[in-house]
Amino acid sequence: MIVAKRKPFDEIKELLKSYKKVLNVGCGTCVAVCLVGGEKEVAVLSAEIEMARKLDDNPIQIDGYTVERQCDREYLAELDEMVEKYDALISMACGVGIQFLAERFPDKPVLPAVDTSGLAVNQAAGWYEERCRSCSSCVLGWTGGICPVTMCAKGLYNGPCGGTNKGSCEIHKDQPCAWYKIYERLLRQNRLENLMRVHPANDWKDQTPRTLIQPGYKKPEN
Repeated sequence: MIVAKRKPFDEIKELLKSYKKVLNVGCGTCVAVCLVGGEKEVAVLSAEIEMARKLDDNPIQIDGYTVERQCDREYLAELDEMVEKYDALISMACGVGIQFLAERFPDKPVLPAVDTSGLAVNQAAGWYEERCRSCSSCVLGWTGGICPVTMCAKGLYNGPCGGTNKGSCEIHKDQPCAWYKIYERLLRQNRLENLMRVHPANDWKDQTPRTLIQPGYKKPEN
C-alpha cells in the first residue's frame, strides 16, 4: 500500500493562488485507508482553502470529487466531462495517481496536495513501472506532473544534465530525457517560468525505515 501525508497548507495555497476554479480530486484506495486523501479529507481541505481564500479577499470555487483509484484509467474516465469547467486540478492521491491524472489531462495543471511517503509491495506477478520514489518532497506542482526523481536517470531536481541529446537520456538511449518532457509539458500549459525555480537538493542520507503517524493518532502499542 502507498502511504502519504498532506502537504503544508501554505504550500497548497501557493500552488493554487492564481486559479479561480479548481477541482479537488481524491482517491478512494491507499490514501483513503491512510486517512489523507479520501472523500472526507477532500471535503476538509476544500473547505479550508475556500475559507482561507475568502479571508485573503481572493475567492475561489473549489469542488471535490473522489474516484475509486487515480492510478487506473477506468476510474479517471468519469472525470472527462468535468475537467473542462476548471482552471486546474488538485490531487490528493499518491505521486503515481497525480502523474496518471496529469497524463490524462495534459492541458490542465495538476497540482499535488499530498507528499507520498512510502510504498508497500504487491506480491503478485506482473509488470510495474516506477513513477514515484516517495521522497517526501513532491515537486510535481512545478514540473508539469512529471517526476524528475524517478524519470531522470540522475534524479536531477533543476534541469537536465549536459548529456541530454535531442530528447533522449545519455544513460538509457530508449529513455526520454525527463527534463525535455517537463519542458514540453510546461510549454503546453504556458508555465515555462516554473523552470526558473530552484529546488534544494534532497537529503538522501536518511535511508532508514520511516514511520508515519497521522496527526491525532497514536503509535500502536507493541
